Amino acid sequence: MTSVLNVDTIADKAGTGPVELTKQSAAKAYSLWDMADLSGTGGTTGIDTSFNVSSMDDDGAGDFGINFTNSFSSVNYTATSATSGGARRVLTRSGTVTASAMDGLTRNDSNANSDAAGCSVTMHGDLA
Repeated sequence: MTSVLNVDTIADKAGTGPVELTKQSAAKAYSLWDMADLSGTGGTTGIDTSFNVSSMDDDGAGDFGINFTNSFSSVNYTATSATSGGARRVLTRSGTVTASAMDGLTRNDSNANSDAAGCSVTMHGDLA
């Protein structure tokens, strides 16, 4: 027997907020961006898509910062990153890390800071 559930909104029992995940974990923030385009006005030009990211900043070649819309409860959150194409890599949680922001680096195959396209990072942890 097949069941179909069609709804517009799922709210908590009180009807005032979203349903809380139990025994599950979902990404609390993510961003996909192009390092070469981050220097635009407001630091959002290079962001292709994001969730819970208020802005990003370009601190130099391969050096970036992510600012969260909603802070984590502490600095004890994880960040997983990747780039598309080439031998470039993203090093997250490099430099300053706070509950509301994180610095990171993108490096080339020679381990030198280098701007890269198709960078992504996903954060997991508890929000404040």
